Amino acid sequence: AVAARPSKKICDASGSVSSPSSGSHAWENLLDSLLHQIISLISSFHDLLAFRGTCHSWHHAAASSFPSVYTFSFPPLHLKPDVSQESYNSDRKSQLVDPAKKSLSHRCSAPGITPHPMRYLGCSYGYLIFSDRRHCHLVDVYTGTKVKPPKFQSECNTLIYLGILTAPLNSTNSRLILFSRISMLQWQVGTNSWTEHPHVGELIHQIVLFKGQMFAMDFVQRLHTIHIAPELSMQEVAVMWEQSMLVGLHSKPWLVVCGDMLLLVDLSVSMDQLFGFPGTFQVFRLDFSVEPAKWVKMDKLDNWALFLTNDRRNPTFSCMNPERWGGKSNYIYVPTKSEDFDEPWTAIEVGQPVPSSTHRMSFSSAATAHCSPLNSLWVLPSLVYGVDQ
Repeated sequence: AVAARPSKKICDASGSVSSPSSGSHAWENLLDSLLHQIISLISSFHDLLAFRGTCHSWHHAAASSFPSVYTFSFPPLHLKPDVSQESYNSDRKSQLVDPAKKSLSHRCSAPGITPHPMRYLGCSYGYLIFSDRRHCHLVDVYTGTKVKPPKFQSECNTLIYLGILTAPLNSTNSRLILFSRISMLQWQVGTNSWTEHPHVGELIHQIVLFKGQMFAMDFVQRLHTIHIAPELSMQEVAVMWEQSMLVGLHSKPWLVVCGDMLLLVDLSVSMDQLFGFPGTFQVFRLDFSVEPAKWVKMDKLDNWALFLTNDRRNPTFSCMNPERWGGKSNYIYVPTKSEDFDEPWTAIEVGQPVPSSTHRMSFSSAATAHCSPLNSLWVLPSLVYGVDQ
């Protein structure tokens, strides 16, 4: 049970706010705990929008008080940007497609940012992150709203390659962290300056947030935790690898948060499969119950589906019981790059061969993905994450 408090508003079936005398259609004093349980059953982003729009108090429950005991059970949206270069300007439009309701695509355009090209740094909490020579820029993928942090204070910004938010942008403890080849930059949202901390070591490959901690994997597959206090720092995590993870050829792995598990997804290609033959997805779970922690192979994802892209700067997602919206359990969903494909993404079962065409189109540039421009990705809009969390 969740601590409940009555909602202050009364709503009729049409979604208007009314008085108790509005009649039999009044939905009076629904408890937040009941609203939260309804939210947890929503199977698409568009259904969440309809729920939020029904009543102001329901909007509040969905946007600001949704507790962590519940999780959203709908898939992320597929963002297909109309961006042929690294610049992102007002003449270009992007398309957001909901896998649960493919006919309800949403076209959005971001306002112009700067006249010169910008470097794509990643996507976090529904915001695309870019940088130019003097500024970092955040663009909401759903509304096009732009946020510009203060100017950089040093020239190391020319070496920045990765960015991530530590919490929703409108949260009181939100910070934007950027990684360059020589340092980490931190901006606490709402302040007027950056703080800079030296960073020595391999480039960071990917970052995920898991159980209140930030986990980072570098380009030689070492796992680290990133700490905000007392100052921005990084510490390596001792991890044992299974023997199967060390044999054959592998793509750079993905980290995926899946419920209460931290997963590593590996695309392996054996030596005799180099010339046009498919690879295979393997999934490993990090077992924290032993010391050092150990990657343990999972034969199946059970009732989960995963969403990932070639570019590790983009977020990864998981979804429980995907059959509720027409998806498949034990499958990994990957955007396709070719216009020849009928679908903007493809679904690949864990342990089954990855079609060679999909392998070439979706994973062939894994080593250089960190310097590529913005491409197709999975994303949840910022409004999903709420406020005051």
